Amino acid sequence: MKRKAYDKMLRWKEKRKGSTALLIDGARRVGKSHLVSHFGKNEYRSHILIDFNRVDPEVKDIFERDSHDLDEFFFRLATFYKVDLHERESAIIFDEVQQFPKARGLIKYLVEDGRYDYIETGSLLSIKRNIQGIVLPSEEERLALHPMDFEEFLWAMGDKTTMPFLRDRFERLKPSGDAIHRRTMNSFRTYMIVGGMPQAVARFAKTRNLSEVDEIKRGILNLYREDVTRFAKGYEDKVMAVFDRIPAELSKKEKRFNLASLGNGAGTRSHGSAFIWLAEGGVVNRCFNSTDPSFGLAMNLDHATHKCYMADTGLLVSHSIPMRPEDSAELHKSMLFDKLGINEGMFMENIVAQMLRSNGHNLYFYSRRDQKNSKNTMEIDFLVRIGRKVCPVEVKSSNHRKHSSLDKFMQKFKGRVGQPYILYPKDLMVKDGVVHLPIYMAGLL
Repeated sequence: MKRKAYDKMLRWKEKRKGSTALLIDGARRVGKSHLVSHFGKNEYRSHILIDFNRVDPEVKDIFERDSHDLDEFFFRLATFYKVDLHERESAIIFDEVQQFPKARGLIKYLVEDGRYDYIETGSLLSIKRNIQGIVLPSEEERLALHPMDFEEFLWAMGDKTTMPFLRDRFERLKPSGDAIHRRTMNSFRTYMIVGGMPQAVARFAKTRNLSEVDEIKRGILNLYREDVTRFAKGYEDKVMAVFDRIPAELSKKEKRFNLASLGNGAGTRSHGSAFIWLAEGGVVNRCFNSTDPSFGLAMNLDHATHKCYMADTGLLVSHSIPMRPEDSAELHKSMLFDKLGINEGMFMENIVAQMLRSNGHNLYFYSRRDQKNSKNTMEIDFLVRIGRKVCPVEVKSSNHRKHSSLDKFMQKFKGRVGQPYILYPKDLMVKDGVVHLPIYMAGLL
């Protein structure tokens, strides 16, 4: 399946010419290994892929004993993998490098040597146990790999024409028309259910069976739980508590994560590391309250007020319902036919967060509570920096067109903010200075 990250990797290869290593960071099962294997096969005369999840002890021994002599190191590595290495025409790939920090620590000297290109993949790359005993190399260039976005999903379904048309509509602020809008919304609702994890997308492309897709997604969720047990030693209970609580917190009208829901004594200090762990692992996307919206959104954060979205909406769908197949089938049917009702907002807002992150945006929102004067109370779902302006974005799961918070926000910060947007299930429309975009265009912001 085609991934946009492939083109970014090509640009790195052509521009850096071995002067940096490429580190691909992303959640488990997001497609890192498949991507780098494909890239190594297509773009180099030869390549070696070392999977540190199941590496032979003899390979580890090469790193331990021969890394001081790179001629011997490369000779033994090439011999073990039965691959001829060619100077400036070969790549060595360290897959799941967090499992063997010594290999990552060697990157500085390998890049300095300059004979080959180096690509690393990993997750949880910054937690203490995964960088134990090494100096992090400054020669790494990091590329975040997210779940497949809507366009990549359409490509997997054999559709290469819809997104170019939608880009044209977006740039010209013109509606798509009823037929195309209806068809695209159907595809988008399917994308919300399936999600962007490549294994789930591949199964759906092959079978169109949502029950089989649900089994795959539940397997990924169980893998995440196992990772918590393995890698969050000492605070795994807190990480698991936050992880299991995400659907309930997102189902509320105010989707801010209420730490009190985790029990007495839960607070930023006691559970902060749990949120960091989940974000580092690519499991969640955190969204912070920026109290004074300006070009430097990150300069005015209220870290105690944040939202915690699942990084993949398809996983959120499976995470939100019991294991019974009939419950999954009923939810899928309700989502596909736009009959979900009150809980649809959680999935709509989550998918927007996912699409914004895939497009390179950090996530911020604006919230103000005024107990004395409710007219001053407002909440904006997302703040997106476009150019030098901060644009407010509201997500509407229904056709409801009132936007009082948006109006108050624009009045309060008049002159400081850019174009306001509403993302909703209808076709593109511009009214009273507000651009109403169909929700599938969130990734074009």
